[in-house]
Amino acid sequence: MWPEHPLAALAWLLATLAIYAGSRALHRRFLAWWSSPLLLTWVSLLVLIPVAHSDYRTYLGGTAWLGALLGPATISFALPIYDQRALIRRYWPVLTAGVLAGSVLSVVVSAALAHLLHFSPTMELSLFPRSVTTPFAMIASQEIGGVPGITASFVAITGIFGATVGPVLIRLLRLRSGFARGAMLGMGAHGAGVGRAYQLSAQDGSVASTVMVLAGLLNVLVAVGVAALVG
Repeated sequence: MWPEHPLAALAWLLATLAIYAGSRALHRRFLAWWSSPLLLTWVSLLVLIPVAHSDYRTYLGGTAWLGALLGPATISFALPIYDQRALIRRYWPVLTAGVLAGSVLSVVVSAALAHLLHFSPTMELSLFPRSVTTPFAMIASQEIGGVPGITASFVAITGIFGATVGPVLIRLLRLRSGFARGAMLGMGAHGAGVGRAYQLSAQDGSVASTVMVLAGLLNVLVAVGVAALVG
C-alpha cells in the first residue's frame, strides 16, 4: 500500500538507514554497550520523530518493508546451525532443558509485569511473546488475541535491552564458554542477541541461533497455554 506522505516516508527510510550505518561505525570504534546500533538507532528515532512533527504511521509507511525482511533473516540462521550440528548434538539435553526453562520463565515474568503495570487484557496478551524473535512473536500474539504491532514493539524493547545488557553481564560473570554466551544472548535477546553473539565468535552465534529458534517454537506453545489459563 502506497504511503499517505511518500516523500516523508522516503525521508524516514533514508534517515533510519543512515542512523544505523553511523551507529555501526561508532560501535566498531568503541565496542561499548552504549554504542549498540540497535540502542542508538532506537533512541535517535524516538527523539527525531516527534521533533520533526511526524508520527509513527508516516514512519512505518517508509520502513515497513524492513520488518518484512525479518522472516527471511530468521530462516537464514539455519545454515550456521547446520555448521555447528556436532556441538548441538553433544549438548542437546542441556539446550532443551535450558530453552524450556527460559521460555516458561519469560512468559511468567511477562504475566507478572503486566499485572504489576495494570495492563488491559489485550496489552497483557500482547506482552506474553516478547522474548522471542518478531516473526514467531507476532504469530503467537495473533493466535492468543493480542495485537501483533504492539507485540513487535515489546519484542524490539526486549531485544535492545538484552543485546545492550548481555555483553555487560558476560564480562561481569566472566563467561568464557562460547556455548554459555551464545545461549544467554539467544534466549535473552533473540534476533538482536544473535547478531551480538556473532560479533563474539561463530560458535557463539550458532548456539544463539539455535536457542532463538527453539525458544521461538516453545514460546509460541507456552504463550498459548498461559493465555488460555488466564483467559
